[in-house]
Amino acid sequence: MLTYDNFNLQQHNTFGITARCKHFVEYSSTEELRELLPSLVANNEPWMQIGGGSNLLFTADYPGTILHSAINGIEEKALGDEDVLVTAGAGIRWDDFVAWTLRHGFYGLENLSYIPGEVGASAVQNIGAYGSEAADHIERVTVIDSTDGSTKTFHREECHYAYRHSIFKEEAVRGRYIITHVTYCLHRTFRPVLVYAGLRNELERRSVRTDELTADQLRRIIIEVRRAKLPEPSEIGSAGSFFMNPIVPQETFENLQALYPNMPHYPAPTGVKLSAGWLIDQCGWKGKRLGPAGVYALQALVLVNHGGATGADIVRLSETIQHDVFNKFGIQLRPEAIFI
Repeated sequence: MLTYDNFNLQQHNTFGITARCKHFVEYSSTEELRELLPSLVANNEPWMQIGGGSNLLFTADYPGTILHSAINGIEEKALGDEDVLVTAGAGIRWDDFVAWTLRHGFYGLENLSYIPGEVGASAVQNIGAYGSEAADHIERVTVIDSTDGSTKTFHREECHYAYRHSIFKEEAVRGRYIITHVTYCLHRTFRPVLVYAGLRNELERRSVRTDELTADQLRRIIIEVRRAKLPEPSEIGSAGSFFMNPIVPQETFENLQALYPNMPHYPAPTGVKLSAGWLIDQCGWKGKRLGPAGVYALQALVLVNHGGATGADIVRLSETIQHDVFNKFGIQLRPEAIFI
């Protein structure tokens, strides 16, 4: 277990925001986590668990303890001839895990390649890209209950998964459960998920036949596309997609489509999903700056730290964008990033 006082969190959030916490503790096993929980609960100071910091915006110093998992290890268990259960430690870097699954011939996570963060966060955020979500393959999530140190297992149906949502984000239990392991159900046969039109168009542009597509090839293409659209955190601070794509009722969509016939849209279980990036771009924000914070020139959905931006700078930019999008389209954008 590693413990630091007055710790700078700049390397633990992909925005690269300079913020400090009173204590920073990194544990490498469930046993170490259980050891430190009683003192945290009894201390009457705030504490929180973070992953890779790819979905966080620190708006001030944190006055308590930040926990970070270094739980590693991957185990596999055959589930018949075709499927396999793969359990990964919450502290494993997500894209390293995806690469591991493909090396071992376990398929299903290819579309989620190169998403920043860690395995534990994949189950909290229900990360998604190119027509796939983590929830499509999560079998169960193992947690420690911070109130008593007990182990609990949430099966997929208990996780309340929806677009960028899980039970672990709900107000009633937020912060109570600390994820230690996530178990995915994967396949031994590659079944490409190509429902996302942009991905199909990219394959066509590259003259890649879908009936000859391999999992490694699909992963390489997705990584190349993501790199072309999103900044590398080591070069420009960001939290990836800052806003969630709004889902609107069918009637709202039809009214907007009458005004904007070329507006991108996608079917959703509760309505029609619109492109937040397109909405922001239509308001003229792509590539623009508000002080040291700005909108990425290649993808309007990404807010960036051009250097020296504070959390307050990013908040001011996000609120200004929300105001402009609402005034133009009557749609309220919701941040995907969590403000701390």
